Amino acid sequence: MPKAKVRKKLSPLGRKIIAGLKEMRGHMQGRVVLKSRKVPGRVDVRAIRNDIGLSRPNFANRFGLDARAVQDWEQGRRRPDRAARVLLTIISTEPEAIDRALDAAGSKR
Repeated sequence: MPKAKVRKKLSPLGRKIIAGLKEMRGHMQGRVVLKSRKVPGRVDVRAIRNDIGLSRPNFANRFGLDARAVQDWEQGRRRPDRAARVLLTIISTEPEAIDRALDAAGSKR
C-alpha cells in the first residue's frame, strides 16, 4: 500500500527558504539572472564629509567610523575597504538612512 504524502503547512521562513532554493536552481540553470551591485572603486571621503558639513571627528562619530581612518582616507594614506565604500556611498546619497539604522540598533540593546 503506497504511503500517503503528508504535506505540512510551511512557515513563512520555510516558504522563503524554498523560494530562495528555486531561485538558486533557476540561476544555476541560466533561467534567472540574480541582482548584483557594483561597489564603487573609489570614493571621495572629504567631498562626502564636506557635503554633509561635518568636521572629521563629528562625521566619524555620527556614522560609527574611526576618526583616524577617516583622516587616513582623506589624506590618501589608506583606502576604504569594500564595506566602508558601501557605507560611504549610502552616506553620500542618504545619510539619514544610516542615522535611522544606528538609532534602531541602539534602541535594541
